[in-house]
Amino acid sequence: MSDLFDVSKEIILITGASQGLGRQFARVLAAHGAAVVLAARQTAKLKSLAEEIKAKGGRAAAVQMDVADISGIAKALDAAEAALGPVSVLINNAGIAIEKLATEQTEADWDAVINANLKGAYFLATELSRRMILRKQPGNIVNVATVLGQGVLKAVSPYAISKAGMIQGTKAMALELAGSNIRVNALAPGYIDTEMNHDFWSTPAGERLAKRIPQRRVGAESDLDGAIMLLASNASRYMTGTVVTVDGGFLLN
Repeated sequence: MSDLFDVSKEIILITGASQGLGRQFARVLAAHGAAVVLAARQTAKLKSLAEEIKAKGGRAAAVQMDVADISGIAKALDAAEAALGPVSVLINNAGIAIEKLATEQTEADWDAVINANLKGAYFLATELSRRMILRKQPGNIVNVATVLGQGVLKAVSPYAISKAGMIQGTKAMALELAGSNIRVNALAPGYIDTEMNHDFWSTPAGERLAKRIPQRRVGAESDLDGAIMLLASNASRYMTGTVVTVDGGFLLN
Protein backbone atom coordinates (compact mmCIF):
# COMPACT_ATOMS: atom_id res chain seq x y z
CA MET A 1 0.00 0.00 0.00
CA SER A 2 2.89 2.39 0.63
CA ASP A 3 3.85 2.12 -3.05
CA LEU A 4 0.27 2.87 -4.08
CA PHE A 5 0.27 6.18 -2.20
CA ASP A 6 3.88 7.04 -3.08
CA VAL A 7 4.45 10.73 -3.94
CA SER A 8 8.23 10.70 -3.66
CA LYS A 9 8.69 11.30 -7.40
CA GLU A 10 6.16 14.11 -7.59
CA ILE A 11 6.80 17.85 -7.78
CA ILE A 12 3.70 19.36 -6.23
CA LEU A 13 2.68 23.02 -6.46
CA ILE A 14 0.40 24.13 -3.64
CA THR A 15 -1.28 27.53 -3.83
CA GLY A 16 -2.36 29.31 -0.69
CA ALA A 17 0.40 27.41 1.12
CA SER A 18 1.26 30.06 3.69
CA GLN A 19 -1.41 29.03 6.19
CA GLY A 20 -4.35 26.77 6.94
CA LEU A 21 -5.09 23.82 4.69
CA GLY A 22 -2.41 24.73 2.15
CA ARG A 23 0.28 24.63 4.82
CA GLN A 24 -1.05 21.32 6.15
CA PHE A 25 -1.09 19.80 2.65
CA ALA A 26 2.51 20.92 2.12
CA ARG A 27 3.71 19.40 5.38
CA VAL A 28 1.97 16.07 4.77
CA LEU A 29 3.05 15.69 1.15
CA ALA A 30 6.64 16.71 1.93
CA ALA A 31 6.75 14.28 4.85
CA HIS A 32 5.89 11.51 2.38
CA GLY A 33 8.70 12.45 0.02
CA ALA A 34 7.18 14.92 -2.45
CA ALA A 35 9.06 18.00 -3.54
CA VAL A 36 6.71 20.88 -2.75
CA VAL A 37 6.51 24.30 -4.35
CA LEU A 38 4.87 26.64 -1.87
CA ALA A 39 2.97 29.48 -3.51
CA ALA A 40 1.11 32.49 -2.10
CA ARG A 41 0.98 36.27 -2.39
CA GLN A 42 3.22 36.88 0.62
CA THR A 43 6.47 34.91 0.78
CA ALA A 44 7.67 35.45 4.37
CA LYS A 45 5.57 32.59 5.78
CA LEU A 46 6.35 30.47 2.72
CA LYS A 47 10.09 30.80 3.27
CA SER A 48 9.70 29.85 6.93
CA LEU A 49 7.66 26.77 5.96
CA ALA A 50 10.17 25.82 3.28
CA GLU A 51 13.00 25.98 5.83
CA GLU A 52 10.95 23.89 8.27
CA ILE A 53 10.41 21.21 5.61
CA LYS A 54 14.04 21.20 4.51
CA ALA A 55 15.20 20.94 8.14
CA LYS A 56 13.27 17.65 8.31
CA GLY A 57 14.97 16.34 5.17
CA GLY A 58 12.28 17.39 2.71
CA ARG A 59 12.45 19.31 -0.54
CA ALA A 60 10.69 22.66 -0.77
CA ALA A 61 10.83 26.03 -2.51
CA ALA A 62 8.84 29.23 -2.02
CA VAL A 63 7.37 31.08 -5.02
CA GLN A 64 5.44 34.35 -4.97
CA MET A 65 2.13 33.93 -6.78
CA ASP A 66 -1.12 35.90 -6.73
CA VAL A 67 -3.52 33.59 -8.57
CA ALA A 68 -5.87 36.53 -9.17
CA ASP A 69 -3.15 38.19 -11.25
CA ILE A 70 -3.44 36.12 -14.42
CA SER A 71 -0.52 37.95 -16.04
CA GLY A 72 1.86 36.63 -13.38
CA ILE A 73 0.94 32.94 -13.55
CA ALA A 74 3.42 31.95 -16.26
CA LYS A 75 6.26 33.73 -14.48
CA ALA A 76 5.43 31.97 -11.21
CA LEU A 77 5.38 28.58 -12.96
CA ASP A 78 8.74 29.39 -14.55
CA ALA A 79 10.12 30.09 -11.07
CA ALA A 80 8.66 26.83 -9.73
CA GLU A 81 10.23 24.84 -12.56
CA ALA A 82 13.58 26.55 -12.09
CA ALA A 83 13.54 25.75 -8.37
CA LEU A 84 12.48 22.10 -8.36
CA GLY A 85 11.67 20.96 -11.91
CA PRO A 86 8.48 20.46 -13.96
CA VAL A 87 5.38 20.44 -11.77
CA SER A 88 3.53 17.12 -11.94
CA VAL A 89 0.74 17.81 -9.43
CA LEU A 90 -1.18 21.02 -8.74
CA ILE A 91 -3.10 21.57 -5.51
CA ASN A 92 -5.34 24.52 -6.43
CA ASN A 93 -6.00 25.64 -2.88
CA ALA A 94 -5.81 29.47 -2.76
CA GLY A 95 -9.07 31.23 -2.06
CA ILE A 96 -10.89 33.88 -0.08
CA ALA A 97 -14.37 34.51 1.31
CA ILE A 98 -16.13 37.78 2.12
CA GLU A 99 -18.93 37.34 4.67
CA LYS A 100 -21.88 39.56 3.81
CA LEU A 101 -25.46 38.95 2.81
CA ALA A 102 -25.99 38.88 -0.95
CA THR A 103 -27.76 42.25 -0.86
CA GLU A 104 -24.66 43.78 0.76
CA GLN A 105 -22.01 42.27 -1.53
CA THR A 106 -20.42 44.83 -3.85
CA GLU A 107 -19.04 44.37 -7.33
CA ALA A 108 -15.56 44.69 -5.83
CA ASP A 109 -16.38 41.89 -3.35
CA TRP A 110 -17.63 39.69 -6.17
CA ASP A 111 -14.59 40.33 -8.34
CA ALA A 112 -12.15 39.67 -5.49
CA VAL A 113 -13.72 36.30 -4.62
CA ILE A 114 -14.35 35.08 -8.17
CA ASN A 115 -10.92 36.17 -9.40
CA ALA A 116 -9.08 34.39 -6.59
CA ASN A 117 -11.22 31.29 -6.20
CA LEU A 118 -12.37 30.52 -9.73
CA LYS A 119 -10.74 32.58 -12.46
CA GLY A 120 -7.23 32.29 -11.02
CA ALA A 121 -7.56 28.58 -10.31
CA TYR A 122 -8.84 27.95 -13.84
CA PHE A 123 -6.08 29.85 -15.61
CA LEU A 124 -3.36 28.37 -13.42
CA ALA A 125 -4.65 24.88 -14.22
CA THR A 126 -4.88 25.59 -17.94
CA GLU A 127 -1.40 27.15 -18.15
CA LEU A 128 0.11 24.18 -16.32
CA SER A 129 -1.84 21.73 -18.49
CA ARG A 130 -0.46 23.30 -21.66
CA ARG A 131 3.06 22.79 -20.33
CA MET A 132 2.34 19.19 -19.42
CA ILE A 133 0.91 18.48 -22.87
CA LEU A 134 3.94 20.03 -24.60
CA ARG A 135 6.23 17.87 -22.46
CA LYS A 136 4.03 14.80 -23.02
CA GLN A 137 4.02 14.59 -19.24
CA PRO A 138 1.26 12.90 -17.20
CA GLY A 139 -0.37 15.33 -14.82
CA ASN A 140 -2.66 15.60 -11.85
CA ILE A 141 -4.74 18.60 -10.78
CA VAL A 142 -6.56 18.73 -7.44
CA ASN A 143 -8.99 21.62 -7.04
CA VAL A 144 -9.81 22.40 -3.41
CA ALA A 145 -13.51 23.24 -3.39
CA THR A 146 -15.84 23.05 -0.37
CA VAL A 147 -19.15 21.58 0.69
CA LEU A 148 -20.57 25.06 0.04
CA GLY A 149 -20.04 24.35 -3.65
CA GLN A 150 -22.66 21.62 -3.23
CA GLY A 151 -24.87 23.09 -0.50
CA VAL A 152 -25.19 26.64 0.80
CA LEU A 153 -25.30 28.77 3.92
CA LYS A 154 -26.13 32.46 4.28
CA ALA A 155 -23.70 35.36 3.87
CA VAL A 156 -21.10 33.81 1.55
CA SER A 157 -22.88 33.71 -1.81
CA PRO A 158 -19.93 34.70 -4.07
CA TYR A 159 -17.77 32.12 -2.27
CA ALA A 160 -20.36 29.36 -2.70
CA ILE A 161 -20.86 30.30 -6.35
CA SER A 162 -17.11 30.29 -6.99
CA LYS A 163 -16.69 26.85 -5.45
CA ALA A 164 -19.69 25.45 -7.35
CA GLY A 165 -18.00 26.76 -10.48
CA MET A 166 -14.77 25.09 -9.45
CA ILE A 167 -16.55 21.75 -9.10
CA GLN A 168 -18.14 22.07 -12.53
CA GLY A 169 -14.81 23.26 -13.93
CA THR A 170 -13.16 20.16 -12.47
CA LYS A 171 -15.53 17.97 -14.45
CA ALA A 172 -15.19 19.99 -17.66
CA MET A 173 -11.40 19.98 -17.55
CA ALA A 174 -11.27 16.32 -16.58
CA LEU A 175 -13.22 15.43 -19.71
CA GLU A 176 -11.00 17.52 -21.98
CA LEU A 177 -7.66 16.52 -20.47
CA ALA A 178 -8.18 12.78 -19.96
CA GLY A 179 -6.81 12.07 -23.44
CA SER A 180 -3.58 13.87 -22.48
CA ASN A 181 -3.19 11.68 -19.38
CA ILE A 182 -3.99 14.56 -17.04
CA ARG A 183 -6.41 13.87 -14.20
CA VAL A 184 -8.54 16.57 -12.59
CA ASN A 185 -10.36 15.95 -9.33
CA ALA A 186 -11.78 18.08 -6.54
CA LEU A 187 -11.53 17.88 -2.77
CA ALA A 188 -14.55 19.33 -0.94
CA PRO A 189 -13.81 19.86 2.75
CA GLY A 190 -16.51 20.55 5.24
CA TYR A 191 -15.95 22.79 8.26
CA ILE A 192 -12.32 22.57 9.36
CA ASP A 193 -10.78 24.19 12.43
CA THR A 194 -7.89 26.38 11.22
CA GLU A 195 -5.99 29.25 12.80
CA MET A 196 -8.16 31.72 10.89
CA ASN A 197 -11.49 30.45 12.27
CA HIS A 198 -10.40 28.76 15.50
CA ASP A 199 -11.97 31.32 17.85
CA PHE A 200 -15.32 31.11 16.03
CA TRP A 201 -15.92 27.52 17.09
CA SER A 202 -16.13 28.49 20.76
CA THR A 203 -18.81 31.14 20.10
CA PRO A 204 -22.54 30.34 20.35
CA ALA A 205 -22.87 30.55 16.56
CA GLY A 206 -19.91 28.23 16.08
CA GLU A 207 -21.24 25.73 18.59
CA ARG A 208 -24.65 25.72 16.86
CA LEU A 209 -23.01 25.11 13.50
CA ALA A 210 -20.86 22.29 14.86
CA LYS A 211 -23.99 20.58 16.23
CA ARG A 212 -25.39 20.44 12.68
CA ILE A 213 -22.55 18.14 11.66
CA PRO A 214 -23.67 14.49 12.07
CA GLN A 215 -20.32 13.52 13.61
CA ARG A 216 -20.92 16.33 16.13
CA ARG A 217 -17.50 17.89 15.71
CA VAL A 218 -15.60 20.28 13.49
CA GLY A 219 -12.89 18.69 11.39
CA ALA A 220 -9.19 19.02 12.16
CA GLU A 221 -6.74 19.93 9.40
CA SER A 222 -5.27 16.44 9.71
CA ASP A 223 -8.67 14.92 8.82
CA LEU A 224 -7.88 15.83 5.21
CA ASP A 225 -4.48 14.08 5.15
CA GLY A 226 -5.81 10.81 3.78
CA ALA A 227 -7.87 12.49 1.08
CA ILE A 228 -5.00 14.67 -0.16
CA MET A 229 -2.65 11.68 -0.24
CA LEU A 230 -5.25 9.75 -2.25
CA LEU A 231 -5.79 12.51 -4.78
CA ALA A 232 -2.12 13.53 -5.13
CA SER A 233 -0.85 9.99 -5.63
CA ASN A 234 -1.40 7.21 -8.15
CA ALA A 235 -3.83 5.62 -5.72
CA SER A 236 -6.39 7.76 -7.59
CA ARG A 237 -5.04 6.89 -11.06
CA TYR A 238 -8.48 5.78 -12.34
CA MET A 239 -10.29 8.79 -10.87
CA THR A 240 -10.96 11.94 -12.85
CA GLY A 241 -13.81 14.44 -12.66
CA THR A 242 -14.53 13.20 -9.13
CA VAL A 243 -15.41 15.24 -6.04
CA VAL A 244 -14.12 13.75 -2.79
CA THR A 245 -16.16 15.15 0.09
CA VAL A 246 -14.71 15.14 3.63
CA ASP A 247 -17.28 16.83 5.87
CA GLY A 248 -18.26 14.63 8.82
CA GLY A 249 -21.61 14.09 7.10
CA PHE A 250 -22.55 17.79 6.91
CA LEU A 251 -24.20 17.47 3.50
CA LEU A 252 -26.47 14.72 4.80
CA ASN A 253 -28.55 17.34 6.60
